[in-house]
Amino acid sequence: MMATTLYLIRHAATPANLMKPAKLQGRRTDPSLAPVGLRQAEATRDFLAVRPMDVIYTSPLRRATQTANILAKPHGLTPITVDLLTECDVGKWEGKSWEDIREENPAEYAKYHADPAKNGYLGGENFAQVYERATEAMDEILRKHEGLTVVVVSHHIVNRTYLAGVLGLGPAKARAVSLDNCGISVVSRDQGKTTVVTLNAAFHLQGVTA
Repeated sequence: MMATTLYLIRHAATPANLMKPAKLQGRRTDPSLAPVGLRQAEATRDFLAVRPMDVIYTSPLRRATQTANILAKPHGLTPITVDLLTECDVGKWEGKSWEDIREENPAEYAKYHADPAKNGYLGGENFAQVYERATEAMDEILRKHEGLTVVVVSHHIVNRTYLAGVLGLGPAKARAVSLDNCGISVVSRDQGKTTVVTLNAAFHLQGVTA
């Protein structure tokens, strides 16, 4: 049996992603892509258009489904929505910057940064919880489409916790994995062994600016 290839892609940019400082954006808000985000998705579409794509999955949030629909078009595919791929629940920190959080909730801020796998977002999920559901979803997708090329469009925390697990870092160290909007990571599963082949390729986005 041929290896299964997974293109794991973070959704294109929304207005919150572009703010300086950026605002936390979990599952409790559902914005559309920013204009530059649409251009990022189109550049990624063009890059993937000449590559195999047998099936595409997406988080149910709008920023992911918009990205997935753009990527799927050259291949004549309809993205499949999977609830387990939705972004982390960042709880009471939704829409806040890290500067705001450090000032308003210093104890919880410190605990989160010490171990986000154990100490999650105030009133939301932790990295271990996200990792468990992300891995469940990815394993099912890879099992179902053995030998094919699969695209998954999801979110920063979902993707980084899953990739950290494959890399052997574990969810506690997932913040070491930083992913650009529309960055592409390639995962291969061959004879039961899963490996990260490419981490956060973003060269296809050169020249795409706000």
